[in-house]
Amino acid sequence: MKIVIADDYQDCVRHLNAFAALSRHDVTVYHDTLTDLEALVERFQTADALVLIRERTPITAELLERLPNLKVISQTGGGAAHVDLKACQRRGITVMAGKGSPYAAAELTWGLILSAMRHIPEEVANLKAGHWQQTLGTGLKGRTLGIFGFGKIGSLVARYAQAFEMNVLVWGREGTQARALEAGLTVAESQDDLFQRADVLSLHLRLNDETRGIVTAHHLARMNSTALLVNTSRAPLIAPGALVSALKAGRPGRAAVDVFDSEPTHDDPLIQLPNCLATPHVGYVEKDSYELYFGDAFANLNAFISGDPVTNLAS
Repeated sequence: MKIVIADDYQDCVRHLNAFAALSRHDVTVYHDTLTDLEALVERFQTADALVLIRERTPITAELLERLPNLKVISQTGGGAAHVDLKACQRRGITVMAGKGSPYAAAELTWGLILSAMRHIPEEVANLKAGHWQQTLGTGLKGRTLGIFGFGKIGSLVARYAQAFEMNVLVWGREGTQARALEAGLTVAESQDDLFQRADVLSLHLRLNDETRGIVTAHHLARMNSTALLVNTSRAPLIAPGALVSALKAGRPGRAAVDVFDSEPTHDDPLIQLPNCLATPHVGYVEKDSYELYFGDAFANLNAFISGDPVTNLAS
């Protein structure tokens, strides 16, 4: 079977232990992301199977119409919101998803929190430039961590916060509130209350029609001038342009983000703001996570090829 793996930015997939599962197949791996339809058609047109790395390349109905050989899509991770499942169903294309792990993203969230609160990137750069102790950091003990969304990642972030002796304040839908109370945590009175009281506020929501733009300029303006907003989930959770404007206005005082409206990006205005610490969506980009993601995706693909029962998201 001809298999195409798209968007392997780091050229790491073929070096994973999991890659051996595809040894019997004709595999092509690409290391960049294309957005032009004609270029994508040329790249994918002979593929019997696509292996997708998270949401890096949207698979649209228009693209699928130009891929006559495509029989199956195997997705890394548990979601396929970037794949037109109805179009796949019409064309008889099987779409499979696997499992994800919350640990790498939760760990990066804390890396960003610590880095931003203690100005670690600035002090590293200052020391290399010959300067000594240029900033005054802020500790975490006794301060309030606000968590918007209390799923697998959010609950891990809350547990880590307790190790730092922080107060944890949670907000989200009814299920989120119930889980937080069951864990012995405090639930905010409202979304406004969460944003107003948090010294550090971390977003951990799934992106869907209900949550797109759920954080507005109004909510950001309620944050303290000393507060930190962290987003390792999805950029469109925040209304377009709202975070840039809020940071320029000084509420919140700082942000740490791992996600952007358009990825990959080199010119997002967030990157240029001095009070924003930005990383290139590396929350899940970690060896153990990749072995899990791709191991699952390749196992699902081999099961499909062998005619074994699989779960088809497009059925």
